[in-house]
Amino acid sequence: MAVYFTSDTHFGDPRVLRIDRRPFPDLASHDAALIEAWNETVGPDDEVWHLGDFCLAKPAERASTLLSRLNGRKHLIIGNNDGPSTLENPAWASVGHYRELELDGTHLVLCHYPFRTWNHMGKGWIDLHGHSHGKLKPMPRQFDVGVDVFGFRPVPLPAILSSRTRKAAARA
Repeated sequence: MAVYFTSDTHFGDPRVLRIDRRPFPDLASHDAALIEAWNETVGPDDEVWHLGDFCLAKPAERASTLLSRLNGRKHLIIGNNDGPSTLENPAWASVGHYRELELDGTHLVLCHYPFRTWNHMGKGWIDLHGHSHGKLKPMPRQFDVGVDVFGFRPVPLPAILSSRTRKAAARA
């Protein structure tokens, strides 16, 4: 079983095509591409932490339809655009505003929003967030896991932690 992180999929929300300039001709193409990328990455027995802004849940059954099409055991960290039909959906393994967990010896703080400081920041804990769509200047030990940053797909922790090293090497 692998563990993945993602955020800001904004399924069914036409604003992401305009505001975030996602490279899809229409919303149906956007949603289909994100579903395909998710299922190419995540297996049925894997675990996914979605750090908010899952979908525009109108009609109300959209969240159920999407969750049934996406591989893995899914957890939701609540984002500012997650409405009642998303939050109350029984397909989520858990739903909350904040979570601390340890994964492979790495301590993580999960929230939709990026923090300036976080619990155990001085002890090396890592902050994973969404919300900013890759537009914030990175802070040490803080990572935006949104789909805008990681190729429109969920990403495992080792790839998140090495992402700045790869970018620095590419600039050199």
